[in-house]
Amino acid sequence: MTAQATVDARLLPCAVAAWAATLVGLYSGWRISALVTAAAVLGALVVVLSAKSRVDPCRRKRRGHSHTRDGVMRGVLAVLVVTAGFGGAVAMRMWFVEHHPLATAPAGAWVTAVVEPTDDPRIVRSSPFGGEPQVRIPVAVRHVTLRGESMTVGGRAVVFAPAHGWRHLLPGQRVTMRGRVSENAASGGPDPGTSVAVLRADGPPRATETPSALAEWAGSVREDLAEVSARALGPSAAGLFPGLIVGDTSRLPDDVREDFRVSGLTHLTAVSGANVSILLGAVLLLVRFVGIGPRTGAFLAGVALVLFVVVVRPSPSVVRAAAMGAVALLALVVGRQRQALPALCAAIGILVLVWPELAVDVGFALSATATAGLVLVAPVWVALLQERGWPRAVAEVCAVSCAAYIVTAPILAAATGTVSVVAVVANVLVTPVLAPLTVLGSVVALCASVVPGVAEFLARGAAPMLWWLMTVADRAASLPSAELSLPDGIPGGAVIGGAALVGCVLLRYRRIRVVAGIALVSTLIVWIPVRLFAPGWPSNGWVFAACDVGQGDAVVLAVGDGRAVVVDAGPEATPVDRCLRRLRIDSVPVVIVSHLHADHMGGLRGVLQGRRVGEVVVGPGAVSRDTAGDLAGTAGEFGVRIRETMTGEVLRVGTVTIRILGPPAERSAESENDLSLVMVAETTVGRILLPGDAEAPALDALMRAGEDLRADVLKVPHHGSRTTPEAFVAAVRPRVAVISAGRDNTFGHPHPEIVEALNSVGSRILRTDLHGDVAVVRAGSGALAVVSDSRGTIGP
Repeated sequence: MTAQATVDARLLPCAVAAWAATLVGLYSGWRISALVTAAAVLGALVVVLSAKSRVDPCRRKRRGHSHTRDGVMRGVLAVLVVTAGFGGAVAMRMWFVEHHPLATAPAGAWVTAVVEPTDDPRIVRSSPFGGEPQVRIPVAVRHVTLRGESMTVGGRAVVFAPAHGWRHLLPGQRVTMRGRVSENAASGGPDPGTSVAVLRADGPPRATETPSALAEWAGSVREDLAEVSARALGPSAAGLFPGLIVGDTSRLPDDVREDFRVSGLTHLTAVSGANVSILLGAVLLLVRFVGIGPRTGAFLAGVALVLFVVVVRPSPSVVRAAAMGAVALLALVVGRQRQALPALCAAIGILVLVWPELAVDVGFALSATATAGLVLVAPVWVALLQERGWPRAVAEVCAVSCAAYIVTAPILAAATGTVSVVAVVANVLVTPVLAPLTVLGSVVALCASVVPGVAEFLARGAAPMLWWLMTVADRAASLPSAELSLPDGIPGGAVIGGAALVGCVLLRYRRIRVVAGIALVSTLIVWIPVRLFAPGWPSNGWVFAACDVGQGDAVVLAVGDGRAVVVDAGPEATPVDRCLRRLRIDSVPVVIVSHLHADHMGGLRGVLQGRRVGEVVVGPGAVSRDTAGDLAGTAGEFGVRIRETMTGEVLRVGTVTIRILGPPAERSAESENDLSLVMVAETTVGRILLPGDAEAPALDALMRAGEDLRADVLKVPHHGSRTTPEAFVAAVRPRVAVISAGRDNTFGHPHPEIVEALNSVGSRILRTDLHGDVAVVRAGSGALAVVSDSRGTIGP
């Protein structure tokens, strides 16, 4: 316990106060922040006046008590002063944001702006109505011309722009653009209170200045590293290597990205404090080996840190990682946690003062708490493990991994609604290769621009270590229940935090440790075989599954022998791929795309990649429509043919028969939604009706045509939009109605009128925004039952 006694925690309350004051201001606005500042100033005055007016005639006799009380008073005063200072700073920042010319401009107003990207452009999914890909770029605003008035301004904004002309911009490269002020700042835009506007460019930049020599050098290092990796390594390893070294995950395959997320290794593909610690540690060891003095060595380490930050992009998140990594290195090199915690607290205060938006950044919270765990918790656990005979190296690896997991798990649960149960083991397994891989990768990055041949040779040496990382991630992610679903937000964080706290307290007692160990081993002996041979969700006998892909559709129909028909693929590749993995689908004879909107076809890559796929089926005339370009490109990349179907066609795949009911032939649909394929599937649990996003005109036409629309299961049209007629719901009268909608979507789906109409006909309603992935299974009696991945069996 001696490690705990040496910790200097005097700055910790001040760091927490700075963070909290900034957080309140960002979420509440400048007025609330000003009130907090005024209250803190008033409280500080009260403390000062109280201390001056206090008279203690027995001070000498009670010196120890008096000193303790004085220390508490000084601590309270320091917290109040910090709260006032940071509250005032963020209040001024928020006032500036709210009164910025772009913030007060009407939605849709045209603006000409001179901006500088502060990070690399990120590809975002294309518009639901097709068109070229878009990029999202955080920028610093330098000058604007708005409503005929030209002004020099500051502030941060987010630009959405066509990829052409914007995709290859470098941070700090000044450009002139023209666009509109967006009316929807929440569409993937800025964090609360940090940006003055969201701008949507009307085309390529009007003028582009030459980037600085330093920015060009950093860009060439990143590009050369990616090219060397592509030549020396396989596709997956080539996408992973730049992500590990410089944080460039643009070429990282979706399946590898998802494996790393589920296995708790995502921090390896983002620039983190660990990267900085390893890099600076290698530099310090090198200068010590060649006999350079400590001051010169510290200077060279500082230069290496600056160059590293420039290469990986000096965004706030990277600077945060650099600061936290430097603090972690201090704890490791100095070996005294007394200096490390004040340094961590100072880093938190400085960072949220310079970049207030970090206060609402999940990455910042994870990094800061993980570093605090390394400083406060890990040394104690290392000492305890060594007392029990553990080798120091093994004790450090296990203690660091466990401490980081324990302190960050509540934040992850609150932010994502999931917790990885394999993260600790996965991190322990990959730890031996991280340091050599990081050092080798840094050397490859330096050599890639100068001696590419040598860089390729060295990159091949990294292949075994990359294989090990990907193997651990794949095996860990594929384990049954590798990831647990929880409520997100405060409830999920509180559950995990409470469980971690209770566990740490109880495990202090030897008898409880023994009992807990026996219970854990017994549980694993029973649980692992059960989960391997009888997985929990959706259990054997599932027939229909609706994947939670956000605001979009992805439906899976089991056809036997690990095969399935997939109807639509959601807006992005990762969610549908994750769902198919959980369903253990490795072969898809037919992919049916109901219509050509991105929330139904944008994730097609997630279905095709890594699976045997027979063909992609689309509606009549779909191939010739303008919006089919992205679909054709993705299918062509994987060598899968596209075929148009016709109304009346019958598809028989395994145990499922699918009949195409629409679009109706009696009318020429004017909207893409009304061109949706409407299908009925005959399965072992009854009829399942899949109407895509068909709206009232198309659905009314089907009813007038006399089609038999009765079904046991209905995938509710258009995510539960009010465009579905009540007469259609009455005609179908489903026992189960499945609504695929995104959580907190901005469209108001599902509409209360549709929910009420379904309730009125006695339907059991399942919603992906509430239940996650949902499935229909055949119960032991042959009856239909419904299950959810988050709530188990919902009912018959």
